Amino acid sequence: MPKKGLKTTERDDPVPCKQARLQAACTLPSLNFESPASLFSSLIFPISCEEFFQHYWEKKPLLIQRDDHNMSAFYQALFQVTDLKALCSQGIYYGRDLNVCRCVNGKKKILNKEGKVSYGQLKKDFDQKKATIQFHQPQRFKDQLWQLQAQLECFFGSLVGSNVYITPPAAQGLPPHYDDVEVFIFQLEGQKHWRLYRPTVPLAREYNVESESCIGNPTHEFMLKPGDFLYFPRGTIHQADTPAGGLHATHLTISTYQNSSWGDFILDVIPGLVFDAMKDVLELRRGVPRQLLMQVDTEESSQRLGGLLRSLADRLEGKKELQSSFMKKDFIMNRLPPFLISDHSLLVPGGKVPQLESKIKLQFKDYALITLEPSQVSSEESREMMVYVYHSLKNSRETHMMGLEKSHLSENAPEVHGLRFPLSHLEALRQIWDCDVICVKDLKLNTDSNKQSLALALWAESLIQVL
Repeated sequence: MPKKGLKTTERDDPVPCKQARLQAACTLPSLNFESPASLFSSLIFPISCEEFFQHYWEKKPLLIQRDDHNMSAFYQALFQVTDLKALCSQGIYYGRDLNVCRCVNGKKKILNKEGKVSYGQLKKDFDQKKATIQFHQPQRFKDQLWQLQAQLECFFGSLVGSNVYITPPAAQGLPPHYDDVEVFIFQLEGQKHWRLYRPTVPLAREYNVESESCIGNPTHEFMLKPGDFLYFPRGTIHQADTPAGGLHATHLTISTYQNSSWGDFILDVIPGLVFDAMKDVLELRRGVPRQLLMQVDTEESSQRLGGLLRSLADRLEGKKELQSSFMKKDFIMNRLPPFLISDHSLLVPGGKVPQLESKIKLQFKDYALITLEPSQVSSEESREMMVYVYHSLKNSRETHMMGLEKSHLSENAPEVHGLRFPLSHLEALRQIWDCDVICVKDLKLNTDSNKQSLALALWAESLIQVL
């Protein structure tokens, strides 16, 4: 039976956790890695995906407390203190790979040393200073997390990062704060006492520490044990501590949807939309009023701008492709590569070479995308539109979610992998993406040579297989 212990302290909270405890009387299935959707469904069982996205996603917390040995054993396989000890012997560094910290008078105090981490020193700070160990992006080292997060990136279509927090008894690592990401908590070892508070900035776009005197009483208070699962939306104020008298507590935080709002998407596609519209909309090419930039009162110009924006909105109706200036490329070049025992097979194409009569099938569909962009080799004036196929098959697992400022090897900085085609190839590429199997000769291109060249280019990047 699930453990009791979730306490909702504000009964009039407009978005309370509806499932105070999920009475999971039915047997919890093992995690299902057959597809990204099946994995996420098994993570939130017994809640369905439909219910989760209708009632919880971006709305309110969800707590699932389990008494299931299989799930707690799986969680513990994701990361344990023994993993940290082994990694210290291999060479990890303060700041880049982990922080040592504790909450002091409502503030986060960093206790990092310099250079390479010594497990002996780490254990000393942990035992004597009651310091929390915050390990950054452990999917770089743990295959189980690589597999889990690669699938979740496919499911969300967004980067998925992680941190492991190891906190000694009677200690707290971080002050009350909120994040700019959707948060999923997996309790791995020991027990952790959590308090959640009403957001001051719903769906926040930045991280912020909140003073305990300003956040009021917690809306939810509960204890997590191994195998338990917690979700809360970005902006949810939270803090957690390890109870006294027990063992250390280890939990994994999985985070996603940073800078993935409609506002971010609008900022991303508007430049391309405006540039295209200027080619055939005379009003967009007219000059702005004289001295507009020097005016204090711009009410009349604001009304004119509003009209132009409404006309741009009308042009969006029925538009099949939106030019993404940044978001698509950022996602595909920074995400994890597919989980494989060895990824060397991705670097060299295998199997039969595609011919005109060959039947072909797209592989690694979840790890590739098509986008329209101005040619990167054209002059700024011409900006000829091209079709780009980007993929993450050759991405570096070692630098995933680390950022350039944390990358210790500049040559390992993320780069975009893919192919460039003329705009005339767009429909043929859509055929390949939309069909389970298609014959090369049936591709919508004007010559057999172009059809075979397209198939060969995709095959050389390991994006298709010949059946």
